[in-house]
Amino acid sequence: MRKIVIVNNLKDWDFNIDEVEVVAAQAYLTEPIYTEIKNARIFNLCRSYKYQSTGYYVSLLAEARGHRAIPNVTTIQDLKSQTIVRSITNELDELIQKSLHDIKSRVFTLSIYFGQNVAKKYEKLSKQLHDLFQAPLLRAEFVFNKEWILHNISPIPLNEVPESHHRYLKDFAKAYFARHRFTGAKPKTKCYDLAILTNPLESDPPSNRKAIQQFIEAGQSLGFSCELITKDDYKRLSEFDALFIRETTSVNHHTYRFARRAHAEGLVVIDDPVSILRCTNKVYLAELLSKARVPIPKTMIIHKENRDQVITELGLPVVLKRPDSSFSQGVVKVTDEAGLKKELDHMLELSDLVIGQVFMPTDFDWRVGILDKQPLYACKYYMAKDHWQIYNWEGKKSEVSGNAETFPIGEVPFHVMHTALKAANLIGDGLYGVDLKEINGQAYVIEVNDNPSIDHGYEDLLLKKDLYLSIMKSIKRRIEIQKNIPNEQAS
Repeated sequence: MRKIVIVNNLKDWDFNIDEVEVVAAQAYLTEPIYTEIKNARIFNLCRSYKYQSTGYYVSLLAEARGHRAIPNVTTIQDLKSQTIVRSITNELDELIQKSLHDIKSRVFTLSIYFGQNVAKKYEKLSKQLHDLFQAPLLRAEFVFNKEWILHNISPIPLNEVPESHHRYLKDFAKAYFARHRFTGAKPKTKCYDLAILTNPLESDPPSNRKAIQQFIEAGQSLGFSCELITKDDYKRLSEFDALFIRETTSVNHHTYRFARRAHAEGLVVIDDPVSILRCTNKVYLAELLSKARVPIPKTMIIHKENRDQVITELGLPVVLKRPDSSFSQGVVKVTDEAGLKKELDHMLELSDLVIGQVFMPTDFDWRVGILDKQPLYACKYYMAKDHWQIYNWEGKKSEVSGNAETFPIGEVPFHVMHTALKAANLIGDGLYGVDLKEINGQAYVIEVNDNPSIDHGYEDLLLKKDLYLSIMKSIKRRIEIQKNIPNEQAS
């Protein structure tokens, strides 16, 4: 892979590094030779990334040409938003406090050159910030107000690097460009590289170990080189052609950042960031499903001004859901007025909006797995022992979940299947699990999951290896569509 550094003025880059080309921005934008390059990584060191500036267009056109740009347009946009910056760096809070503990001033600026700082004691923090915001040169500004807060992070124009730092800049650049991930030297024995994001420490992951192994074997049978990655591999995403997330997703979480980054890098992603955003927020789902006239339990969006109307509107018992609840966590049933007040006091401290729904008791919930807008599998999940949900996280370990029963697609009642497909297709064409209750010949959608459970011995009971193969085939097909490979070459 060609490594090309783009600068506004060739004089801005005054040193040579093996196998690194230096090109003026105007030349990259206008000369046909750079349009024809098939395999290149573009390191955008322009002086400004402002909207419609030369630097902005370098990253934008690199993406259009199929080149990998650092920073890409998504990163450029992220750097402009304090909200996104705070969200993305949320997990670094402990490291920030530890790294800046001895600083006496109330403001501190950290200069990050290719992931490093001239002071070794800030090396880990510099590396982590660079991994999250992959721009070659960054300036992080921290403010102390009871604790250190990342106030702003922005690119450093190459011509503004102090003269005294140039020797460090050169050494850091040499180390950066020497990394194996930029050389393209890895032997290509498989057609595509697939990253499967997992969390080895997660107590109840979406897929158990045997299922993960089945995914790997199915992928390998189609020519994938499959690699299990964790949250520590964020900076390596550009090495892969696709990302398959098998860790419980959430928006304010590294899983969403992985999905967002992978999508920005041009990877095929399941779960894609839009699906994560839509499925993990119950307020959005309630509004979306209601507007599309998809049957759901009678629902009320509760806030501080209307909380006194809940019993009048929904009665008791009532089910309360945090907007970001999943797999029965953050979902409670209240049976009396005192319990309702207590739970709403707690939930409305965490979120301005809470979902309230009429309680609809059933012995089981349907789960219909859907991929590419087509049904994939169907199960009945029975309620946990002596509990009103399919999961009881406060029960004994052996009784956390109830029994499950897998059904052929053709045996699922029409109204259940029709409702599940209608709900999932409102989200997208990814991999979803639609949970429904069936009462008196009517199906009601409880939620749409972007990261449905697929465990060995449960969801795969009927399809066996074909279940895993179907998902891997979908990922391969998406890659080939994205790479414009003719249909006759796809398999």
